[in-house]
Amino acid sequence: MTFTDEMMRERLAATARYTMVVLRTTDRYGMEGTDKIIWEHGRRNMQLQADGAMPLVFPVGDGTGLAGIGIFVDGPNEVSQILDGDPAIQAGVLSYTVHPCRGFPGAALPTS
Repeated sequence: MTFTDEMMRERLAATARYTMVVLRTTDRYGMEGTDKIIWEHGRRNMQLQADGAMPLVFPVGDGTGLAGIGIFVDGPNEVSQILDGDPAIQAGVLSYTVHPCRGFPGAALPTS
């Protein structure tokens, strides 16, 4: 299939607004007790995903300082409030940046 300009315009017009979060580790990451904090952070992420607030969550553990990426359905201000309640953010183990983005509704990741 070749996408014509018209097809591209139609697809782009159908995009929806989302918020992307980039999580990074801080100097406190890996200190004593942080494993329990990260465990609770993961539990919270699973709940946010189950509730539909964060349909996509991508933990990253490659040692680069990137801890994860999440896609939220709410706007940046609401997402910042959600993240400010995260135990790993509150403990200073992780930090985050929020980025408005667009995506194609109904897009899905293939299962492996």
